[in-house]
Amino acid sequence: MTPVSLGIPTIRQQPPGDDGADPFAAGPLTDTFGRVHRDLRVSLTDKCSLRCTYCMPAEGVPWLPQREVLTTDEIVRVVSVAVRLGITEVRLTGGEPLLRADITDVVARLTQLETVAGPLRVSLTTNGLRLPELMDELVAAGLERVNVSLDTVNAQRYHDLTRRDRFAQAVAGVEAVQRSGLRPFKMNAVAMRDINDDELCDLLRFAIAHEAELRFIEMMPLDAGHSWRREQMVTAEEILASLRREFRLTPAGDRASSPAEVFQVNDGPHTVGVIGSVTRPFCGACDRVRLTADGQLRNCLFAREESDLREILRGDAAAAEQDLQIARVMRAAILGKRAGHGINEPGFLQPDRPMSAIGG
Repeated sequence: MTPVSLGIPTIRQQPPGDDGADPFAAGPLTDTFGRVHRDLRVSLTDKCSLRCTYCMPAEGVPWLPQREVLTTDEIVRVVSVAVRLGITEVRLTGGEPLLRADITDVVARLTQLETVAGPLRVSLTTNGLRLPELMDELVAAGLERVNVSLDTVNAQRYHDLTRRDRFAQAVAGVEAVQRSGLRPFKMNAVAMRDINDDELCDLLRFAIAHEAELRFIEMMPLDAGHSWRREQMVTAEEILASLRREFRLTPAGDRASSPAEVFQVNDGPHTVGVIGSVTRPFCGACDRVRLTADGQLRNCLFAREESDLREILRGDAAAAEQDLQIARVMRAAILGKRAGHGINEPGFLQPDRPMSAIGG
């Protein structure tokens, strides 16, 4: 994959040598293609309350031992270092992040961090099941916005997809966000051939009725069983063609670093987005880096390499020295970031970890 095909500048910056320079004095987290990284995705747990067919088998997957999962203090330490390196936004993910017992404490502590652009912006992606009981606490803790994943508005299909009878809870979670007033409120839906591709318009109507901005996502090779097949995927072009049978879609402008191509629905004010991760890769503007629940730094969702921050955090060095080590590892990881995910290249290999273990 070449930089040109992804919209990345063809002139690569040369990575600096390991000259012992202060990693906090070297400017923002910029890779060799000039992409500046401002967005950190933090997985709080690999556990999930659903068993979605495109993510994991019915019996689930082996969970991380609790001793390997970062503590809240360790998460805050890593994010504090990232903020000093220019990170301005954190998205909390999982697994299912609301399964973490101290989720509101995590949010409250992170929102106290000050970035170059003001208070750290904290959002989360969830299946929504625990939102009715937690929404008020999360808002009080400073949460800025919520993404709810919902792939169907049919109760039986929800059961078939998730292997759980919790559709009513999921809808209650959507309604909790609607009542909260947090905006923008986004819904995520993975489009799957012969599974939910007949209800794309129904999903959009449901999102509009609940004041949510729907984002359709192409199904990606991130399942635990490595059984993803391209023919199962509903492409971005097919999604748009299906929606246009019932709605008038108008491009809503430059998406900048957003993964979604956004369209006004029937001239607005509502919008719908399509994330064409496979057929319309947005790697050229990617500004994201990921921290797994067990403290591994990943410079791409599809990376096959990780950098161990947990070992540094639990080492014998003084806190200030640990921060320097973490900062150096972060810079090295970003400098090693490839031009793109490579899904469409002949030699592509799916990451060993499934999505639930990486964090969305």
